[in-house]
Amino acid sequence: MPREDSTSLAALLSAPSELTDPGSSKTAIVLMTRIRLARNVVGHSFPGWAKPAQREQILTTCRDAVARLPQMKRCFNFAVSDLGELERQILVERHLISRELSGSKGGAGVLISRDQAFSLMVNEEDHLRIQVLRAGLNLKRAWTAINDLDSALEEHLDFAFSPTLGYLTACPTNLGTAMRASAMMHLPALVISNQMEKVVRAVNQLGMVVRGLFGEGSDASGSIFQISNQTTLGEAEEVILKRLGSVLQSIVEHEVNARARLLEADAGKLHDKIGRAYGILQNSYLLTSGEAMNLLSLLRLGIDLGLFPDDQRSLIDRLLIEAQPGHLQHAQRGECDAAQRDALRAVRLRAEFASFPRPEIRSANPGAAA
Repeated sequence: MPREDSTSLAALLSAPSELTDPGSSKTAIVLMTRIRLARNVVGHSFPGWAKPAQREQILTTCRDAVARLPQMKRCFNFAVSDLGELERQILVERHLISRELSGSKGGAGVLISRDQAFSLMVNEEDHLRIQVLRAGLNLKRAWTAINDLDSALEEHLDFAFSPTLGYLTACPTNLGTAMRASAMMHLPALVISNQMEKVVRAVNQLGMVVRGLFGEGSDASGSIFQISNQTTLGEAEEVILKRLGSVLQSIVEHEVNARARLLEADAGKLHDKIGRAYGILQNSYLLTSGEAMNLLSLLRLGIDLGLFPDDQRSLIDRLLIEAQPGHLQHAQRGECDAAQRDALRAVRLRAEFASFPRPEIRSANPGAAA
C-alpha cells in the first residue's frame, strides 16, 4: 500500500485532536469518555476462525463501507501489517487501537477520522470495533455520535443480529447491545488514601468493571482508571449509559471528598508530595514511564487543587500521552532501549517544566468539579 497522507502516522500525529488540543474541554477528574460497539457482517466467519483470504475480504468490504460515511471523510487508513511495531504502539498509547489489534497480522486494519474522535478497527475480535472518544464526561454526546455513525454504516453493511440475542459477537459476553461505554478517570486522592480497592468492589457489585490505563490487564499508571459497563445483554443502550453515568458521578464525589479529607488531615504532607513531584520533573535525569506518569498525576492534582494555574492542565494531559515509550521513540526518530528512553523522557520533561510556574500553596481548593 502506498504511504500517502491517509496512511501516514506523521500526518495523524500532527492533525488536531480533541484529546490533545489545548482548546478542547479539559476536566479535573474525568479525562475522557469512550463508547465502543462490536459488529459482525452476515455470512462471514468471525476473525478468529476466518482464513487469511476471508479476513482480507472483510477488510476490503469494511473499508469500502466506511469510506462512504461523511463522518469518516478523508480518514486515516492503516493496514496493521503495514505498520511497524513502534507505529502500532503509538496508536495503542492514543487509545486508537487495542493491544489485541496491534498484535494482529494479515487482514487487520483501522480507520481513524481526521479529528481522531472515531476509530474503526477491522478484524480484531469482531469484524468491526467502532469507537468514539470525547474529552471529559460526555456520555450523551458520545452516544449520539456513535449511534449516528453506526446507523449510517448499517445502510452499507448487513450486521449479524438476532431478535432474541441482539447483535451477534465472537465473545458471548458482548451479545445484546454489544456496547462498552467507559470513562477514563484520574483518581489520585482515592489511591493516596488507599480507598481504590473499596471503590472497585462497590463498582463491581453494580455491574461495572474497573481497569487500568490501557484496559484489561494493564496497570493504573498515574492513578488513571477505566470504568465501564460489564453487561450488554437484556438492557437498552440508554439504560446502560444512565446507570454508568450515575456510577461515574458517585466516583467523582468520592474523589472530591477524598481530596478534602487529605487536605484536612495533613495539607502540608500532600503539598510536599506535589512539590517534590514538581522538583523531580524539573531536575531528574532518568525517569521510567511509570514514575513519570505518577509525577504528572501529582501535578495534575496540584492544578485541580489550585496550586498551579488551570491553563496548565492541557500541558499535563498532553504529556501523559507523549511521555509514553512509543511517542518518545517516535520523537527521537528511532527505537531505543529502556535506559535510553528513561534518559530521553527526563530530558523532555525537564525542558517542558523549566518555565512551569511554581506552586502557590495559599490558593489550594479541594472542591474541584468533575
